[in-house]
Amino acid sequence: MPSRKKLFLIIGAPGSGKTTDAELIAAQNAAITHYSTGDMLRAEVASASVLGSEINNYISKGLIVPIKIAIETIVNAIKNAPTPIIIIDGYPRSMEQLGALDEYLNADSFLELCSVIEVKVCEETARDRVLGRARGADDNTEVFDNRMRVYTEPLAEIQAFYSAKDLLKVISGEGSIEEIVSEMGSFLKSKI
Repeated sequence: MPSRKKLFLIIGAPGSGKTTDAELIAAQNAAITHYSTGDMLRAEVASASVLGSEINNYISKGLIVPIKIAIETIVNAIKNAPTPIIIIDGYPRSMEQLGALDEYLNADSFLELCSVIEVKVCEETARDRVLGRARGADDNTEVFDNRMRVYTEPLAEIQAFYSAKDLLKVISGEGSIEEIVSEMGSFLKSKI
């Protein structure tokens, strides 16, 4: 039987830097594969599949992609990951997503959730970064406000759930990328 895969989740506001941080950590460590839920979903949209156009209906409005689609995308990615350690950023974004993942983790002993890392930034930093980067049509003030609200509403409940399981680690996302990556990298190594 293959050994268990270790899963790390990274959550943070839009513009917190969570995707960049995770990408850099994975690039520095051959045993780690990084997936961004946003990237996985955008790749599906780009493929112009039926699922992709369904996903696009939600993303283009800054809304959450339905749980069934998100879990399907994530579970497939994890199962096909070429490494023993997986980092997924941008998940969970709601208690419904958290519940679905928790149910899956409880049912599948192949995967161990090691930690949920929250990259914490103030709203001003997040807004400056997102509106300054304008990566796609979804990066404008109205959509940013919607994404921020969607992120913030369930946050206390998500934090409480993972804190109770002693899985939540909060890292400040206000510093330089080097500082954040160094702190996050050290923390990951301590858990592997």
